[in-house]
Amino acid sequence: MCGIAGIFHCGTPKPVDPRRIERMTDAMVHRGPDGGGVWTDQGVGLGHRRLSIIDIEGSPQPMLSADERAMLVFNGEIYNYRDLRRELKELGARFHTDGDSEVILAAWQKWGPACLSRLDGMFAFAIYDRTERVLFLARDRFGVKPLYMANLSDGSLAFASELKGLLAHPLLRRQADPLAVEDYLTWGYVPDHRCILKGVEKLPAGHYRLLRHGGPPAPSVQWWDIDFSGRHSGSTADLSAQLLHLMREGVESRMTADVPLGAFLSGGVDSSSVVALMADASREPVNTCSIGFDVAALDETGYARRIAERFETDHRERIVDPDDFGAVDLLAGMFDEPFADASALPTWRVCQLAREHVTVALSGDGADEAFAGYRRQVFHAREEQVRSILPQALRGPILGGLGRIWPKADWAPRPLRAKSTLQALGATGEEGYARALAVTAPEMRSQLYTDAMERQLDGYRAEQPFVELMRNAPARSGLDRAQYADLKFWLPGDILTKVDRTSMAVSLEAREPLLDHRLVEFAAGLPYGARIKGRQGKWLLKHTMERFLPRDVLYRPKQGFVTPIAEWLRGPLQNEARAIATSATIADTGWFSTSRLKRLTENHISGSADHSRLLWQLLMLDRSIGNLAITL
Repeated sequence: MCGIAGIFHCGTPKPVDPRRIERMTDAMVHRGPDGGGVWTDQGVGLGHRRLSIIDIEGSPQPMLSADERAMLVFNGEIYNYRDLRRELKELGARFHTDGDSEVILAAWQKWGPACLSRLDGMFAFAIYDRTERVLFLARDRFGVKPLYMANLSDGSLAFASELKGLLAHPLLRRQADPLAVEDYLTWGYVPDHRCILKGVEKLPAGHYRLLRHGGPPAPSVQWWDIDFSGRHSGSTADLSAQLLHLMREGVESRMTADVPLGAFLSGGVDSSSVVALMADASREPVNTCSIGFDVAALDETGYARRIAERFETDHRERIVDPDDFGAVDLLAGMFDEPFADASALPTWRVCQLAREHVTVALSGDGADEAFAGYRRQVFHAREEQVRSILPQALRGPILGGLGRIWPKADWAPRPLRAKSTLQALGATGEEGYARALAVTAPEMRSQLYTDAMERQLDGYRAEQPFVELMRNAPARSGLDRAQYADLKFWLPGDILTKVDRTSMAVSLEAREPLLDHRLVEFAAGLPYGARIKGRQGKWLLKHTMERFLPRDVLYRPKQGFVTPIAEWLRGPLQNEARAIATSATIADTGWFSTSRLKRLTENHISGSADHSRLLWQLLMLDRSIGNLAITL
């Protein structure tokens, strides 16, 4: 696991100052504390920071190919590199190291961009071909590893693993993009199609870009997509056997490391499944770690402890409480862009705990997206059944109208909180699911924005690209489309960003075995009943793991990695909540009505409404703007 950076002159090749590359990589030293390197040639420069995981002594970067034709910088791991190495050696390739980096170089030289489909792993890399004079940038299927890019005023393209790498370049403009603010306020993060800074973009997951000196601007090319349009046949027993085989392969392939290895253990289905299969494949006790909370209703350490005892792991745990709020500025600095998934705080803490004992940790991320494990996916599937019975002409005016006038009663019992359901049913499936996923509804955003902000948005709403993504999905049902959007939009923008930044901040490599692409491709073809049965999502996975895990772990209501922000902002952190509305940084943007911010803050503190997620969003936005020194 590493950090990469580079500069490429797309027009006339100009000299690249190696000190500039070095400053970019030094800004990301946390991603690779074990070493670094810089290489430059006419019109190109590549930089690297290394966290040694495989072939610890033998794979320094930037790495030159055996025939000295190509140069590589690489962030990630290739899990099938040994198989590829054997195949390439049979085809005449020569190797001087024992790691996966040199395998990528040889694969590129043999197959060109088609090499990507042969790589099983998480990666973002850049290869400069010295013969063809081209730069090849690529990102893995799901976007586990990030890659930021920016076209600069001197005609060059700069790229880096994190935005802070680009911020080290003196020519990068720091002007805020108001469309990204709308995206952020909607989703709680800035999705991959946008960046908080104008002129900066992210290479999308499953895409590559091929740039040539003097050539025309090169668009990103999609090299992989997930297809939900097919369906597997076979009995439950057959499907379960296939699933278990693929899960074992995903876990065992990610246990390869030349450094200490462990796992995150929340006590939920996914992390418990990973730990169970790790214990089954390991001769030594698995290192596990858990984070809990000082609010008993949200604390799952008891379940994690049961799994640790069941598989005799070497287990450690730690508690997060309001005192951890003091680290919020550090948290904001990890992400650069505003990021308001409150579970980032405990994720960072569990990464810190893991790093005290291991260098690599496996997680259970990805299974909810692939197997329909989120409650919103189950609700959406049921709503789609209603939509199939009632035409839009009836649903829109009747159910949508009711949703508009129904009170938003956060304090009421769940059956009486029907506003969101009515609004969703009054819309199309895609619009309804966008509403279910959004942190802040469009009505609330409109209330908060100033007239000046609305003019800058010029009618844009963050739901628009999400709805288009769902409508164009290779899918057969509404559930398919929801899962597709979760895998393509939510997963890289929120979940994987959270894990990458918090783990890399402490120089820990996190791996996601349940995101093995063969496993996810299998999951995409499962029939409806293997995904959702009654009110149970992720049914086949739970059924398959019954031989390993207790039923009350498998079938208890999903809780998620929830931080007690609502309670904290009403109690020990209420002064911090009030400070958000009076923040000079927020006020200076001119984006929000200060009086409305004050009112919603007091409504939250009084308990008459739950605005905790929105307040946390504004808090993280405030910190990020200050850290980035953004111009408005």
